[in-house]
Amino acid sequence: MSPGPASDARAERRAGRRAERRAATARLARWIGGTSYLQRWLVLGTLIGAIAGFGALVFYEALVLATHVFLEVLVGYTVPTPVGEGLHAASSGFARPWALPLVVGGGGLLAGAIVFGFAPEAEGHGTDAAIAAVHHNPRGIRFRAVVVKIVASAITIGSGGSGGREGPTGQISAGFGSLLARLLDLSPNDARIAVSAGIGSGIGAIFGAPLGGAVLSTEILYRDDIDPSALLPSFFAAIVGYVVFASWTGFSPLFGFAFSGRLVDPTNLVFFALIGVVGGVVGLLYAKGFYGMAEVFTRLPVPRWVNPGLAGLVVGLMGLAVPEVLGTGYGWVQTGLGHDLLSLPLWIVVALPFLRIVATGLSIGSGGSGGIFGPGMVIGAFVGAAVWRLFEPSFHSMGSDPAPFVIVGMMCCFGSISRAPLAVMIMVAEMTGSLPILAPAMLAVGLAWIIVRRNDDTIYRSQLKSRADSLSQRMVVGMPLLANVTVDRAMALPRLVMRDSTSPADAFAAVEAAGVPGVPVVDAEGRWAGTVSAARLAEAAPGVADVGALVDATAPSTARDRTLDEALDSLTASSDGWITVLDDDRHVVGTLAIPDLVASYRQSLLSGLRTLEGVGRSSGMIEVEVAEGSRLDGRAVMEAGLPPGALITSVQRGSEIFVPNGETRLRAHDRLAVVGREADEEVLRKLATDAG
Repeated sequence: MSPGPASDARAERRAGRRAERRAATARLARWIGGTSYLQRWLVLGTLIGAIAGFGALVFYEALVLATHVFLEVLVGYTVPTPVGEGLHAASSGFARPWALPLVVGGGGLLAGAIVFGFAPEAEGHGTDAAIAAVHHNPRGIRFRAVVVKIVASAITIGSGGSGGREGPTGQISAGFGSLLARLLDLSPNDARIAVSAGIGSGIGAIFGAPLGGAVLSTEILYRDDIDPSALLPSFFAAIVGYVVFASWTGFSPLFGFAFSGRLVDPTNLVFFALIGVVGGVVGLLYAKGFYGMAEVFTRLPVPRWVNPGLAGLVVGLMGLAVPEVLGTGYGWVQTGLGHDLLSLPLWIVVALPFLRIVATGLSIGSGGSGGIFGPGMVIGAFVGAAVWRLFEPSFHSMGSDPAPFVIVGMMCCFGSISRAPLAVMIMVAEMTGSLPILAPAMLAVGLAWIIVRRNDDTIYRSQLKSRADSLSQRMVVGMPLLANVTVDRAMALPRLVMRDSTSPADAFAAVEAAGVPGVPVVDAEGRWAGTVSAARLAEAAPGVADVGALVDATAPSTARDRTLDEALDSLTASSDGWITVLDDDRHVVGTLAIPDLVASYRQSLLSGLRTLEGVGRSSGMIEVEVAEGSRLDGRAVMEAGLPPGALITSVQRGSEIFVPNGETRLRAHDRLAVVGREADEEVLRKLATDAG
């Protein structure tokens, strides 16, 4: 049955509204692109921070509701809460203990079904996924994944699963930063900063720690490096996010003002050092245990969405014996910060860090949804609490207040294994109102960080070692002239551009006829809507009416007036090896693929080297190709026997161009660009062609 006039009119109105939105975002993108650095990030940082605060608030209320329904109503158990959340004490027992394993298991099963049914990328801890997005495709976080993360994490943690709430909130604001990057066609570097600021502002908001959140956004991306370019934007985003969230929940620190004293007995540094050493070891155990259990669950012969349910059943059984493993655990940290710590049996205080590792590995490592930052702080808190409980009776100099030892434990355990020691120190100090504790904490965190760094481990496996390990950064270093060539000099005219109203069958036929892997898709006004691949067109369900429903709006693109180093950053994020080139009004003007970029770079390189001929009559650029079995084949540059004064400036190996050093070993078919005298050319060609 063909659609009637009414449905046609509705479709036209929807298309018109989409075109208006794209025209408006194109105007906003032009304005953002023309502003100064400070103006741009004041606007973008404020927007990201507002969404971070609002998103944190939505998730917080969803988690409160889920906890009430699952644990209080169904199980008859009240979870303890810290000062910043009302300071409620835990129930003395379970009204319906038989229901706890069923509720935790049922919550895990429901969360698993939601995650793997709607957005599989939302499984596990969201912070790691956001870090991966920063490095590989900052425009690629789907809004659907954010929504699924909120719902699934509230169910997982609210039903009793061991998890933190920072992962979902960080992913909410990171997802909004990714959305801004897509809508406003931000440069790859600005897109990374937007997502980084989103991570820090979301986590800073939910923990009431804006300064720590801002520093976290620069530190959490790398194991041994920071990204200072994200700091100022993160300041704007973090303070706005904190104000929005705290205006509803209150501005008090999460754990109150737990410690306001200062270090008065230097001999206590021995115990802080001990906490640092133990915290570093436990941090390593946390990372290895978490991912070890995650690996086990991937091998189970059951559907993946079932795993969180099975894991939840085990966590529920653990919770019957040790309720401290349930939920976020922040209320138990509050207990550890005061004299109520003595009310907990010593065996629970000592065993809780290890039990929390197991419970978090089960709840989140199985494919459930939640953060691992929060459990890491609970684990560290009870490392410090255990040291105080074990040694204080014999060493009265430690004092009667366990708070400084618990706080330092929180800092060193997760600060070391997250490879973000400075950010975690600041965050915990803000959450506990205890800035004076930073002095002894520096010793403990430093020792813990050394232990973790020697093992080169981290809880966030998406972290790169340093900024130099970025694929795009390595390629830019290998092709230093990319910054001198604009995209419009390298791009190719699009072989095919498709309207979003085209039927999938017609689109697939056109793509096959053109022999392209995919095409840019535009709306009725000719503005870019995204891309669609040939594979997606071939797999389209019969009920899909037009290509617009199949468009990948997260696909990377670039502007025609950007330089090739920026375009290369976008190309490395593309799984298809090509990106769309747009003008200032988001109209498609071309496409750029890796071969286009390499050819343009090579032409620019040769042109630049030829200018050296003006230095002297007998100097110039010589290009030779290494023949198989020649005297250069397999030799290092320092052993090649080049004429005196000859310099190899670049080597093209397939589609790769790089600058060699003395130890670079040449291979057959390498194309060498050499600066030398005219008299050297014959010698170089013999070296490259004559048998060795």
